[in-house]
Amino acid sequence: MSGSLISAVSWVKRGVALQNPSKYVLDDQELERVSALARIELEDAQVELKRAHNAAKSMGKSDIDGEDGDSDVDVEVIEGDRDGDEGDWVDEDENAMDVDPEAAPPNPNSDSKTTTSKDDDLSQYNLDDYDDDTPGDNISHFSNINNIAVYKNNDEDPYITLKDDEDDIEAERSELEVLPSDNLLVVAKTEDEISQLEIYVYEESEANLYVHHDLMLPNFPLCLEWLDFPPASSSSSTMNNDPSNLGFGNYIAVGTLDPEIEIWSLDVVEAMYPNSVLGRPDKTKAHIPVPLGTGKKKKKKTKSRQTEKAYHVDAVLGLSWNKKQRNLLASASADKTVKLWDLSRDPTITGGEGGALRSFDVHKDKVQAVQWNEKDPAVLLTGSYDRTVRTFDSRAPEGGVGAFLGSDVEALRWDPWNESGFYVSLENGLVLNFDARTLPSSSNLDQPSPARFTLQAHDGAASALDVNPHIKGCIVTGGSDKLVKVWNIEQNEGGKNNVSLVQSRDLGVGKVFSTSFSPDSPLTVAAGGSKAKLQIWDVASNAGARKAFGGKLREAGKVLSERSAEEARGGVVGLVSDGEESDGEDGEDE
Repeated sequence: MSGSLISAVSWVKRGVALQNPSKYVLDDQELERVSALARIELEDAQVELKRAHNAAKSMGKSDIDGEDGDSDVDVEVIEGDRDGDEGDWVDEDENAMDVDPEAAPPNPNSDSKTTTSKDDDLSQYNLDDYDDDTPGDNISHFSNINNIAVYKNNDEDPYITLKDDEDDIEAERSELEVLPSDNLLVVAKTEDEISQLEIYVYEESEANLYVHHDLMLPNFPLCLEWLDFPPASSSSSTMNNDPSNLGFGNYIAVGTLDPEIEIWSLDVVEAMYPNSVLGRPDKTKAHIPVPLGTGKKKKKKTKSRQTEKAYHVDAVLGLSWNKKQRNLLASASADKTVKLWDLSRDPTITGGEGGALRSFDVHKDKVQAVQWNEKDPAVLLTGSYDRTVRTFDSRAPEGGVGAFLGSDVEALRWDPWNESGFYVSLENGLVLNFDARTLPSSSNLDQPSPARFTLQAHDGAASALDVNPHIKGCIVTGGSDKLVKVWNIEQNEGGKNNVSLVQSRDLGVGKVFSTSFSPDSPLTVAAGGSKAKLQIWDVASNAGARKAFGGKLREAGKVLSERSAEEARGGVVGLVSDGEESDGEDGEDE
């Protein structure tokens, strides 16, 4: 992975965001909530450390107790481990840095008495039990945080002598204001090994794009999903940092290389901690070290992590929120499972009640993407590195259907204009369209299934895909060839699909990892990629695009905004740095 890139982009519909976002409040109630979640991590880390220490000590005995490297203890470990398949063993490098104590040259400045004396000196520190915690010695990142005095504003803080001027307060309020005519865009960005969410404001009438605020992330972000359902948290007191108290809100769910899912409110700025974290497990099960043998001949490969029903044990690669059953969120993971979460349940409850609602083992490799069917809200669509795509009813997953594709899945989307139709983009650059009603049972996917039509969309992986919610038969794709392409699909009288390329453009974002249509403007596309740059493309600024989609726009009752090419900056809007007129003039139409 590149050091700087945008891995995912998500739009927020106009009028959803609060006009005046609130600021994060770190009060006693919030401290209690954060400390409870942090304590879970701390306890997991302490158990993991203790188990790792004990395992390391047991491995060390083989070199201390035996007369040479092949002690009885080590032989038992090897014999026990060799019960597995021979394919689980790999040859170790012959030049590995194995140190034989008997072969080490003597140190002229020391003798055996000195060594013994040194061991005796170290024994007073009881290093063998160094990591064995005693009750009451638990240390938390937040152990002293309750001693911090918290004030609602600078006027109440006695240590601040220069109080906020009313004009300054009003100016700051104006800067943070989000107008009902503005869109928000959430960008998952990593730059110089620092991962964060950048929340942009896009003023379409002014062709203006700027960063409103950002949120720090603990690990590399892989996927985003917007939702309006307020997630349950460990305390009802989080209302101070969650203005959404009427059952609707403005949230973003984030999947990262960690196995958890974080949910943040987009109406709170300067937030330090997410509103909810789904799937926080007992991490010790996945990380306990296992003796690998003598280190001289062979060692065993690390086994894949054992899957769990209640939570993921590997990276979260895809997310989908159910717009009809608003408390449901589906997740796809590198642990080969798809999980269903109930956002109304407190994620910190122990005993399994706070974990995933359901877990589906329908794939044999990493699950790259998942999406709910908006027309049939119980049905899920999933795609995997096992080169299959599957669709099934979440209430009865064993009755699903699917297709073998011949290449790894990159992205997928249901067709909002056809209840049973969906698109899949692949690593080999193809984009396929299927009708789920014609697919075979998911238990019989040995042979490729015929698609309704196939596009050779990109040279290299077709890593991004979206279907236009405003215009029937309009899709956008992005690929590792650095191009973003808009396609028009029309049916002739015989029912055959005719597919044509309307426009292709290098937007200057590098390899394209995410493309997404605006929820408000019919032909506006956001794109991001390997150059860590967000670009907004007004496809309608091209006369050919207006001609290709003019009839469909009129049928849908959509009207394009009229702007001159100069006002639209050539159809592409990006962040304008000092000394630059526009970020969007590098690309060229084809």
